[in-house]
Amino acid sequence: MKGAKALKGSTGSKGSKGPKSRGVRTPGGISLRVEPRAVAVGLLLLVAALVLAVLLIGTGDFEIAPLDVVRTLAGNGTPAHDFVINDLRLPRVIVALLVGAALGMAGGIFQSVSRNPLGSPDLLGFGYGSAVGALVVIILFKGDASAVATGAIVGGVLTGAVVYLLAYKQGIQGYRLVLVGIGASAMLVAVIQYLLTKAQLVEASRAMVWLTGSLAGRDWAQVWPLLVTCLVVFPLVLGQGRALRMMEMGDDAAYALGVRVERTRILLMLAAIVLTTAASAAAGPISFVALAAPQLARRLTRSPGSNLLSGALMGAVLLLLSDWASQRAFGSDQLPVGVVTGLVGGVYLLWLLVTERKAGRI
Repeated sequence: MKGAKALKGSTGSKGSKGPKSRGVRTPGGISLRVEPRAVAVGLLLLVAALVLAVLLIGTGDFEIAPLDVVRTLAGNGTPAHDFVINDLRLPRVIVALLVGAALGMAGGIFQSVSRNPLGSPDLLGFGYGSAVGALVVIILFKGDASAVATGAIVGGVLTGAVVYLLAYKQGIQGYRLVLVGIGASAMLVAVIQYLLTKAQLVEASRAMVWLTGSLAGRDWAQVWPLLVTCLVVFPLVLGQGRALRMMEMGDDAAYALGVRVERTRILLMLAAIVLTTAASAAAGPISFVALAAPQLARRLTRSPGSNLLSGALMGAVLLLLSDWASQRAFGSDQLPVGVVTGLVGGVYLLWLLVTERKAGRI
């Protein structure tokens, strides 16, 4: 009886400092754990993303009121509003939503796999790999937009494979993966600089615009490939959420709980690389969203684990906010969204490094 009372006391809500959770059993007999705070945060982030999307669609030289934006999206707008919104601005906003969500989820995967808050495509070199692939197509082959997107995907996937193989030694250790990624990033930056010195003026200008990361001029040709990628990869990743959460406890504990660790790790890293390269192909290398979004989502939900869905929603909100700031916060001078995310992300990275150092983890 004493043991039963102790067990009851240890799992009760009064003695627990973690977030409250509730068990839910589906009609198929599958048990799910639901954390009310995480659900509430996810819903708030979704509402914030939708509100920001409406505001961003109405932003520009031709201002449109939010009510008119909603009315036009519902099919009841004027011909002028219909052209501006559906043909010019809606694709850009959808690309921002999808790129932010893809980067947020990819960052959550990398940070969970490496068990390191610095595990991010920005620091592991995958973004630079995509940049090298795109620049090779732009500078050496004078390719069009679709060829550049293909080059970015190929470059990112090859970089991911090389980094994984170099970091693998009887499994993947978090800091080893980060260190190998940082080394690969330095080498790839050197390759980028070399390619830029060999480029003609027109190709160099085009390459610099792509390297900055921008949502300007995005149309439905960028929306559909990215949308298909997200629709395929997101369910696959979310289906591995339980295994990923167990892997955060360590490979030995995950093996003991029946997780096929190496297979799951390779599958999830491949999914994260695909998301990162698809986002880079659509909008260029948008920096620091993948680093910041999962950490901010985890702090809001106060929930352990990868918080993949919350991280994706947070990434979408961050990129929409950055795009709005790039158009409104600097007067008539519109900045590429990659400049804004770089400025904000640099400050966040410094704060994260100081926090990790005070905690004794680096």
